[in-house]
Amino acid sequence: MIAVEEGKLSFEYTIRHEMTNPFKTLHGGITAAIIDDAIGATLICYGEPHFYVTINNAIDYFYSAKENDIIIAETYINKKGKQIVNAQCEIWNADKSKLLAKGYTNLLKTDIK
Repeated sequence: MIAVEEGKLSFEYTIRHEMTNPFKTLHGGITAAIIDDAIGATLICYGEPHFYVTINNAIDYFYSAKENDIIIAETYINKKGKQIVNAQCEIWNADKSKLLAKGYTNLLKTDIK
């Protein structure tokens, strides 16, 4: 984690071999997992005693990353309602010159504390 604000987080990852596909680039499923986890962590920053579950996760892939590349994941809460939260996560290369992927999600507040 490299930055924390209410409704906004930034993470840095180094692409390891086990995160790659047969083409030796970052696997799309790993990208989806990073997006889902990072957005979930962003909701924890609100300090609420509730757990949120992902309703949907839509991801656009633009560029690839290779083993040993450093990537940055930045999350934003777009709208936080009483029950539903809309959020997004952008995945960038290390110098932020290329947007690798962008994901949008809706999450549902549960009674789980």
